[in-house]
This record gives sequence, structure tokens and C-alpha cells, in this order.
Amino acid sequence: MTIRVIILNGGSSSGKSSIVRELQTALPEPWLAFGIDGFVEALPARLREGEEEGIAFAEDGGVEVGAGFRVLEAAWMAGVVATARAGARVVVDDVFLGGAESQLRWQQALEGMDALWVGVRCEPEEAARRERLRGDRVTGMAASQAGPVHVGVRYDLEVDTTRTPAPACARAIATRLRGD
Repeated sequence: MTIRVIILNGGSSSGKSSIVRELQTALPEPWLAFGIDGFVEALPARLREGEEEGIAFAEDGGVEVGAGFRVLEAAWMAGVVATARAGARVVVDDVFLGGAESQLRWQQALEGMDALWVGVRCEPEEAARRERLRGDRVTGMAASQAGPVHVGVRYDLEVDTTRTPAPACARAIATRLRGD
């Protein structure tokens, strides 16, 4: 089994992006990074600013997505998978707002490919603290996502960044990837 795709799932401010950067350093082969934040940033402004078909961020940190978002998300996923099918190794940083339903969308996009599924957990209080320090997220998003993004999701490996730094989490993922 040759894994060409690693999918990290965790709530906002859980440490996924830091782990991705550490993985790119720790793994001997080059791995491309694709993240949900980059996808959202690539959306037309009207889909990022509350249009019904896009993505909307509530004042309490809730996130709602519309049908237009889902269509473009499916195209983005297909593109990420096509990159892996073309020979690149890919690590994805995502937030499964729909828990198991979100994982199913990735599984369908990955049809016929193996992936390493990694849950990135962080206690809500710590994620909220990081969110405040970042200053680029809606307050409440991190705490509200910390648990629900994992509901019904099946992982090959879970890491917890509450007290474990990103380099150690990346080493655990690299070890699992090598089958050690």
C-alpha cells in the first residue's frame, strides 16, 4: 500500500496547519499541502461574505455552507485527488463540519486510493485560547468545532495538540505512514 494522501481533520485552531508544515519538513519525500482555509480564500468574495449559496460565519462562531459552496468544494476535492493520482504526495488540512458526512465526501473523491486519516484533537479551552491569540477567526469557532468535527469519523491515527507540540504530532504521523 502506497499512501499518497494524508487527511488531517480537526476544528479551527487545533494545530493542523502547524502539523502540516512540520510534516513537510519531517517526511523525506516532498508533500504538497492543501487546506480548507486556502480553498475558502479562493472563493469569490460574494461566497465568502454570507451569500446564501456560499459560506457564512455566525457571530457565535458557527459556520453554515450552501449548495454553491458544496459544488465548488467537490471540484476542489477532485482537483486535490487528481494531483495525488498524477504522482504527487498530498497532505490535506480540513475541518469536517459535517463529521462523518464530510469524511464520506472525501472517501468518494478518493475512490480507489488509500489515505491516512488523522484526527487532530485539541481541548476546546486551549483551541479558544489559540483563536484569541490568532485574531483572524470569529470568536467561538474553535470551541464550537472542537468536538463535532470528529463525530462519526474513523481515523487511522489521532493526535492531541492540547499539550503535544506540532513537531511531535508530525513525527507520530510520519511513523505511522512508514508503518513503524
